[in-house]
Amino acid sequence: GGSRGLSCAGMSWPRQVLRALRLRLVGPAKELVGTDQFGNKYYRVPEHESRAGQMIPERRFVEAVNRQPYQYEMGDFPTEWEAWIRKKRKDPPSIEEILKNENYREEIKQKAKEVSEKDKLLQASEYKEGLVAEPVRTQVKGHASAPYYGKQEPSQDPTSTASTFQPGSWVPPGSSSSHKK
Repeated sequence: GGSRGLSCAGMSWPRQVLRALRLRLVGPAKELVGTDQFGNKYYRVPEHESRAGQMIPERRFVEAVNRQPYQYEMGDFPTEWEAWIRKKRKDPPSIEEILKNENYREEIKQKAKEVSEKDKLLQASEYKEGLVAEPVRTQVKGHASAPYYGKQEPSQDPTSTASTFQPGSWVPPGSSSSHKK
């Protein structure tokens, strides 16, 4: 067959010559830089000179494993890779780095969850003891943080911890102070 002879002739070209030709025509080939844990492939096209002699800056992009480029959304890819694509970081991340960061983020989420669980339990027990108002009441819109002039100044610090929290003596509008339980 004639096709066979063609492929042999193609192979006889030195690789460097083909590469040089290709560089002149279409620019450098994309280089696979890495793959994330989802199978998305990350490429870079190195900085190169165009046929017109202009310097074309390095290009970075991702080929998503199971979606079209136009379906690409923020958060579909590991943040480390997104940072690399946007050139916020010089070197591509290693899979170890990504997994380490992922574990770290999971730990943080877990800790946050535990803290909020503890917080809820603490609030529930303080509510039983009458130390804090019902959580529902805090939803009332109004100037609950307005200064209160009385014998005891409530704490002006809203970020105080639960143990040192000092409730202000704010009474919902419409109820007189005689209704206090």
